[in-house]
Amino acid sequence: MSGLLVACVLLFFSFTLNREQHQCALIHWYSVFGDQPDPDNGMWVVTPNYYGSAPNVAVVHIDSIFRAAHLLPIFNAGPIPRTLNYTSTLDSFKGFYVNNYIDYHTYETVV
Repeated sequence: MSGLLVACVLLFFSFTLNREQHQCALIHWYSVFGDQPDPDNGMWVVTPNYYGSAPNVAVVHIDSIFRAAHLLPIFNAGPIPRTLNYTSTLDSFKGFYVNNYIDYHTYETVV
């Protein structure tokens, strides 16, 4: 993925240290699955990263965030619950495709 990493932003916050304001984000890291895109659709696969049962989270400066990623859930063969909505999608699926076809910039960046 051209050296890019995927993460889910959980919280934006700022703090002041020695009279300097730092704008940060609390993120949940995702791992790239495999060393090349899915051969069927050309999209990279990512999965949420955990240490045991705890999510792998970190605090990063917002300047290190390049852009938003459009993640498409990888559906299994079973039916999707009617109660599923957009607010719980990232917690309900185990893997996602990074949609590099969403716009021109993403197509050129996520190779």
